[in-house]
Amino acid sequence: MTAAEYKRRRRALANAIGPNGIAIVPAAREVVRNRDVHYPFRQNSDFVYLTGFAEPDAFAVIAPKRKDGEYVLFCRPRDPEREQWDGRRAGVDGATADFGADQAYPLSELDTVMPTLIDGRERLYFAIGSDAALDAQVMGWVNRVRANIRAGASAPETFVTIESVLHEMRLRKSTAEIKQMRRAAEISAAAHRRLMQICEPGMNESRLETEFHHVCAASGARDQAYSPIVGGGANACILHYVENRAPLRDGDLVLIDAGCELDGYASDITRTFPVNGRFSAPQRELYELVLEAQAAAIGKAKPGNLWNEPHDEAVKVLTKGLIHLGLLKGKLAKLIKDEAHKPYYMHRTGHWLGMDVHDVGSYKQGGAWRPFEPGMVLTVEPGLYLADSDAIPEPYRQIGIRIEDDVLITESGNEVLSAAAPKDPDAIESLMADN
Repeated sequence: MTAAEYKRRRRALANAIGPNGIAIVPAAREVVRNRDVHYPFRQNSDFVYLTGFAEPDAFAVIAPKRKDGEYVLFCRPRDPEREQWDGRRAGVDGATADFGADQAYPLSELDTVMPTLIDGRERLYFAIGSDAALDAQVMGWVNRVRANIRAGASAPETFVTIESVLHEMRLRKSTAEIKQMRRAAEISAAAHRRLMQICEPGMNESRLETEFHHVCAASGARDQAYSPIVGGGANACILHYVENRAPLRDGDLVLIDAGCELDGYASDITRTFPVNGRFSAPQRELYELVLEAQAAAIGKAKPGNLWNEPHDEAVKVLTKGLIHLGLLKGKLAKLIKDEAHKPYYMHRTGHWLGMDVHDVGSYKQGGAWRPFEPGMVLTVEPGLYLADSDAIPEPYRQIGIRIEDDVLITESGNEVLSAAAPKDPDAIESLMADN
């Protein structure tokens, strides 16, 4: 993202909270994994959305109409000794010169300066309740302002969850964000194609996971948006299966739910294909049912339609199919009303996608499902999970299928960002036959 993009976002936030408001957004902290080893650092999405600043333990402040500048950044100072061990720091000078802060202070001055920024503001926006330590820290600054009321200080009287403003901004992607997400989806789609090409019976699930990482990293996406799911056979019926260490058996399907993160933006793609390169008749029958449900759901993802419409359409198609297969009995309308599909399809058909794989933004407004708007990105991911049960005809047992794509709402309809990952069963078989 360019400096102009981050500046545009900060200006939009400033306009949203108004001249009497102030917003405080913390960076993520480093977290110890064990002893003196840390988990890989990943910046707080709200913080990096506004700043582009990748270092831990920082604070961004947006103070509209402030005389000395609206954007203040607190960060770690330069420290040649620590930088020798842990890597370069921007420092206070870098915060202004390279990251667009109007003013910057070292973290050692946080408790001194922050009350002066809060003084005189009526509304304080921050992530209330998300972190007890942050809540206490913010209230400490507010109480320091209150302690000086007799000297003319004025503390905020209204506290607002910043998510109500900032997450609505993040829900609608800019042109620059869409470009980034399109590229992330392309990289992940290429990795899914590669897995179809190398898969064979006897291979371990972990081999496919490793290859997915490799293809993404080689294309510039070193990080994954979430822990990959590689489930062969019955393992595909476990929605969040992440062990990924079982052998892949001839005659089984393998479900792969994996997506890279590219410069802070997630992709999220699921493909299901035969380990040996050929769908059996029962596998193809179930697969084509899920594919039909996904196509129907994607058709409902367009401006003006409501969030629940893709899910409702997928449920309708799947329920019809389950009746045809003999897995459900009764009238379609009543089965849908009773949610009779849930033993076989127990999750929703999608979620918002962006900087977080389960991205921010409300699904309802005023108690009603919200309509789609251009710039929103969602996943569409129906599935069927037929575990080993006497209630399921034997040819369909231990089959788990999910097909998931990343879908951008456009002015005229939608764009499937992940379309380069094959999902037509004939196309899958053709690709696998060429390996």
